[in-house]
Amino acid sequence: MKKIQALIANIRPNRKIEGISAVLLPFTEQAEVDLVGFEKHVERVYAAGLTPAVNMDTGYVNLLSVEERYKILALTARISAGRKFVAGVYVEGQPDDLTLAYQAGVDQVASAGGLPILFQSNGMKQLSPDALIVLFERCAKSCGALLAFELGEMFADFGQIYSLPIVSELMKIPEILGLKHSSLRRDLEWERIQLRDQQRPDFRIYTGNDLAIDMVMYGSDYLLGLSTFAPDYFAKRDAYWLSGDARFYELNDVLQYLGNFAFRHPVSSYKHSAAQFLKLRGWIKTDKPHPLAVARPDSDIVILEQILKRLESL
Repeated sequence: MKKIQALIANIRPNRKIEGISAVLLPFTEQAEVDLVGFEKHVERVYAAGLTPAVNMDTGYVNLLSVEERYKILALTARISAGRKFVAGVYVEGQPDDLTLAYQAGVDQVASAGGLPILFQSNGMKQLSPDALIVLFERCAKSCGALLAFELGEMFADFGQIYSLPIVSELMKIPEILGLKHSSLRRDLEWERIQLRDQQRPDFRIYTGNDLAIDMVMYGSDYLLGLSTFAPDYFAKRDAYWLSGDARFYELNDVLQYLGNFAFRHPVSSYKHSAAQFLKLRGWIKTDKPHPLAVARPDSDIVILEQILKRLESL
């Protein structure tokens, strides 16, 4: 209890928050990828001052074909025009084949001008801790810089949350710049922040906790699916925190209400909630999810509309 209390007490005011927003991949009425809507949303993320992350869970990365993932990467590289972006590297296959395949993937992202993030897979989940660290180390040295990622099973059944000793070993690899942590548990994230502070202060912990977006108060940055709903309001919130403006708390509370609603069970359906919300904002043409995704009921739209009106009033 004392350990947790010490972590909770370590609030860091007036800190510049690094915001990375996982970009929703929208779809047309014909269940095809809406590339025009996607491009406009990437630009919207840049306009807000956040960094876009593509081919992530929010972009249905594990449901896309290899060709579709490459098309998204190539389009993002063109849109970015030299600006920073993050792109997921997802590889399915047998454990013995993974390292070379992931290396090829991170090199492809790096060649396109992006910062790779290793997205977990069923094959990666089967690796021993030693083999997992070797995979990360070889990929990191191959491309020169990347992000690690641990994803809870509530998002995808192939996800896994690493032990703290594994996280410690990942922090020792200089080319790994940070870790996105998506367990939806504060205590595990606080432990990673504490380990980072002790072991490697320049290492970034990116919260993926859409149910506790105030983790930025304790030293996390973020790479969130929730921020795709409202990159403009997230950027506004972050600016309030930097300047010490008390309006941070009210805006954060409304964004958190949105997160609690959108990321309820089944958590993976938050992507459809995002499409519903972005359509309400007039940012995409349809609220269709990926055809293989689990949809939300249309009755959600009334509640999302109320939340949007609340945001617009702040």
